[in-house]
Amino acid sequence: MITDEDKERVRQATDMLQLVGETVELKRRGSDWWGCCPFHHEKSPSFHVNPTTGLWKCFGCGAGGDVFAYVMKRESLDFPDSIRYLAERAGIELSEERSGPRRGPRRTRVLDCLQAAEKYYNTQLMRGRGDGPAAGRRYLAGRGFGSDVCRRWGLGFAPGHGALTEHLRAQGFSRQELISADLALEGQGGRLRDRFYDRVMFPIHDEQGRTIAFGGRVMTDAKPKYLNTKETAVFSKGKHLFAFDRAKDSMVATGTCIVCEGYTDVIAMHEAGFTNAVATLGTALTMDHVKLIERFARRRIVCMFDGDEAGQRAAERAVRYIDKTGVEMLCVVLPNNQDPMEFLRDHGADALRPILEAAQPLMDFVFGKRLAGYDLSVPGRRVAALDDMAQVLAPLADSMLMDGYATQLADMLGFDVDRVRQVIRDKAAAARRKEAERSRAEAPRPQAQWAGEAQASETPQAAPQSGGEGRALPAAALSTDERMQSVAERELLSMIATHPDVMRQHGDRIATFTWSDSRFEAMAWAMLATPAGTPPAEVVGAATDVVADAPRILAGGRLEVTSRMPAEQRADFLLDVVELWSKRREVREIKARLRMSSSSVPDEQARGLFRTATELQKRINELSNRVSAVA
Repeated sequence: MITDEDKERVRQATDMLQLVGETVELKRRGSDWWGCCPFHHEKSPSFHVNPTTGLWKCFGCGAGGDVFAYVMKRESLDFPDSIRYLAERAGIELSEERSGPRRGPRRTRVLDCLQAAEKYYNTQLMRGRGDGPAAGRRYLAGRGFGSDVCRRWGLGFAPGHGALTEHLRAQGFSRQELISADLALEGQGGRLRDRFYDRVMFPIHDEQGRTIAFGGRVMTDAKPKYLNTKETAVFSKGKHLFAFDRAKDSMVATGTCIVCEGYTDVIAMHEAGFTNAVATLGTALTMDHVKLIERFARRRIVCMFDGDEAGQRAAERAVRYIDKTGVEMLCVVLPNNQDPMEFLRDHGADALRPILEAAQPLMDFVFGKRLAGYDLSVPGRRVAALDDMAQVLAPLADSMLMDGYATQLADMLGFDVDRVRQVIRDKAAAARRKEAERSRAEAPRPQAQWAGEAQASETPQAAPQSGGEGRALPAAALSTDERMQSVAERELLSMIATHPDVMRQHGDRIATFTWSDSRFEAMAWAMLATPAGTPPAEVVGAATDVVADAPRILAGGRLEVTSRMPAEQRADFLLDVVELWSKRREVREIKARLRMSSSSVPDEQARGLFRTATELQKRINELSNRVSAVA
């Protein structure tokens, strides 16, 4: 178990702007920073970071929270692993308390295990005896990879037959660590066996150069030709790229990234001087890949596809990202359908440079390859070509680029452009319906949805149970007044978090409020109880101590980032708004009690309630006038 002290050490050691800036281009507006959300596609920045409080919020998709929430979402980690990830990044050693068995080994141990495996595989290739290592050396030498190249790239050979497992166990790594790293599999009777055997091994590294996975290639015609590490706690094939750690500096210098389809192609490219080359890892190019690349290559992504059907499919899948990045997406297909390694071997680096410079726009390649298979002189074939291309263009149906592509396709096929646009939109609508049906089929039960982040982001919760946590209510269960009061209270809480010293002087007034959500009240008093001069980030920590979901709630304050009012004036306005809704809530409760009275002649208690309601209504009118004057 990770201690609260360690969690706070990690939080304080993490620079929120630097962390977010790794994947988001942030621009300063006043004391805040804005950028386009990394978690959904948008063209106008609605992603906000407040470095003072250490909170972030996207006002487009609604996601938000603190540094841990950001890493959880970006890296697909659970909460404890998000702390471990940031601790490792900051060089902090966690003193984890053991309160029972762990669900898995520590991330650092998995990385150490993978590093040890890379060293073992490389030693086997470079110095191993027997037919296997010798065959590995011959295979790589046949591709132009001599001992120097093998050493530089950490290439290896996996003998299998339990050799790696035995070696790593002797070094002190546990069964679970080997399994979690996907280096070993559990066989019959619980016996461990090596995941890779009789293959040449290509180590895969993360952005920092740490070993996170392997790709193994057979040296015969056996299947599968390539075997990759499966998804683990440290590796995701949809997020990582082969040789990215080696290519990123060159990508910055050239503004260009070259995406190949194989490990050997990338190594050959680097050895020939094209050090901005990377490769996908057994998957098509993903949006995560594009976002990773565009952090470093600001101008161009050049995709080197094979000229076969698989290469064309890869190009068509990449088309959907054209409107989601400011980087130009281009395509190169080498003559005679050669791959980069073959081309460089036969023609050399000088012959490749002009081909890369003449790379064509990705969409032009897709248009040309698709339509080349149709006889466009036949009307029926033109209709079939339109249907085919509309399927490719459907992901761009709502894009600003769609009109241009629809016009281009209409001109090529001789159709009316409006007709082409409609066919593309129909294909997009059919795809959305299919996706909606799939989502409905996979949707959780409503009760589970209520507890999810999306529902909780805009709905207050019921009375807290242990630890100040409550169960989220469905939006339909709340009246309009309750929803409005909840929004106002969230804004007030964000104000307290950001300007705690300004808000402490209003504690007596805040004490009179009737809150819509007991969690909010607990957070308010936890923050107001901090000593004067406490930094906002520590004030947020105080709220988190009583309500675990506090960072996400506090990140949602819109007025803090949109209002130009001075802090004191904004504080008065928010206090008036929250008090207004609080008093209205009290009046509603009094009216409900009066309606329940069975006596036709009001008794003394009922008359007292009526007098209270009358005084409250006067205050409500006064507050309404003040709020209206500001709004």
